[in-house]
Amino acid sequence: MNLISDAGTATATADLPRNAVIRRSTHRRYLMCPPTYFDVTYSINPWMNPAKPTDQPIAMAQWQRIHDQLVGLGHTVDLIPPAPGLPDMVFAANGATVWGDRALVARFRHAERDAESASYLEWFRSRGLQVQQAATANEGEGDYLTAGRWLLAGSGFRTDRRAHLESEQYFDRPVIGLTLVDDRYYHLDTALAVLDADTVMYYPGAFTTGSQAILRELFPSAILADAEDAAVFGLNAVSDGRHVLMSAGATNLIAKLRDAGFEPIGMDVSELLRAGGGVKCCTLELHDPAGG
Repeated sequence: MNLISDAGTATATADLPRNAVIRRSTHRRYLMCPPTYFDVTYSINPWMNPAKPTDQPIAMAQWQRIHDQLVGLGHTVDLIPPAPGLPDMVFAANGATVWGDRALVARFRHAERDAESASYLEWFRSRGLQVQQAATANEGEGDYLTAGRWLLAGSGFRTDRRAHLESEQYFDRPVIGLTLVDDRYYHLDTALAVLDADTVMYYPGAFTTGSQAILRELFPSAILADAEDAAVFGLNAVSDGRHVLMSAGATNLIAKLRDAGFEPIGMDVSELLRAGGGVKCCTLELHDPAGG
């Protein structure tokens, strides 16, 4: 096995800038969960404040636009039914990690989200996948992002570092361990986004110095976000290799993506952010090894 962590170290074509790389999209398949029961009734991250009112219809409209944009780009979107009493189930990315016919279902760190796992176990089993629930705290694609042959794996706030080895063995793929240090960016997908097999964007300040060194080594051409763009969840983004759905408020990052040949699509996630979520949080990618 090749598990790496910071214990040891180690990118409309007419609008593209001169010498920009031509980016190509690939068909993707996602699982989403409507925010029927969206609310902030408890606090398990710094963004959540139960004393501040939420607006479920606005959250639904923001979620629907993300869904419709993905479908409009030609991607497939499956839906898992929401469950009463589980307001965070809208953040489907946390439910599992899926690669081919294997699904490793989350074991949530906080009791408030525990019951979500049963819905994901049932959904994947009913579709004939090989399914297993993680043995230790593991929050799915919130902390596991596919980049080429690697699984980039976060820890520090939600996913237990021991879960990285379990994921590596289950998927038979090398895991790169990255440690988060800023509790506002409690999942890897709030601090880093995979744009294509070779390109990522991330906020250095969310990681330990050792993890920053790993990222510089593996992705020397990475796009770096500043603190302002990170704070509006600009890195909680979904990319098909060309189009990047992301927070509309991350204006500096949007400009950097355009300069690199990507096509950013700004989305309003203001209501979802009240619960510490954004575009990527709402989308669990069902990775097909043959198709990307």
